[in-house]
Amino acid sequence: ALRWNVQRGVVVIPKSVHRDRMEQNMNIWDFTLSDEDMAEIAKLDLGHSEIVDHFSPAFVKMLHGMKLHP
Repeated sequence: ALRWNVQRGVVVIPKSVHRDRMEQNMNIWDFTLSDEDMAEIAKLDLGHSEIVDHFSPAFVKMLHGMKLHP
């Protein structure tokens, strides 16, 4: 996902506290994805979140009522 986003010009800010994952995140610079790979990965985009329905009035109301810094 990191390499795909970088090649699309998206700024990525990976987060990890595990050394091996940090190293994996840095190893995206020694290869590029082919146009075919990029197209295949793009097909995976559902166009919506499978976790949260951002258009649900109940979800929006719940978010609006949240206090981030009590």
